[in-house]
Amino acid sequence: MTPIRFSPSSLREGRWYEYLMRFALGGAATIFTGLVSSRYGASIGGLFLALPAIFCASATLIEKHEIRRKREAGLAGERRGKEAAALDAAGAALGAIGLLAFAIVFSLIVESSIPAAFVGASLAWLIVSVAAWYVRRKMRSARGRRTAGKTSGPAISRNR
Repeated sequence: MTPIRFSPSSLREGRWYEYLMRFALGGAATIFTGLVSSRYGASIGGLFLALPAIFCASATLIEKHEIRRKREAGLAGERRGKEAAALDAAGAALGAIGLLAFAIVFSLIVESSIPAAFVGASLAWLIVSVAAWYVRRKMRSARGRRTAGKTSGPAISRNR
């Protein structure tokens, strides 16, 4: 199993205005959520806070970076850009499953202790997110083995 790792070199691929756009969109989503919360209450505002505020900006930037990288290598790159954005979307979905676990554990523990609720919910998020990633990886590798074992046509015996 490949370990999860952090690569700071990918930060150099972005341009300053792309990071500014992500920051601005995230801030705007947070302000919007605050306005909704003050008008309709925290339970409704919390639903908006759960939206991935910068996901759309990140997905389009990832696609754009991959297309640019492939074009610099003399290739078209559209397919690779879409695949990279799709992979990011899959990761966001796995993280959302972890956030659901966070919310459930937090709501169960918060009445007794707020610090314990944060610690327990954070651990639940970590465990569920990593487990979801591991299950997805195993399912993809099993699917890859199944399709690799299939042939594209009828088998022809060479021992006639």
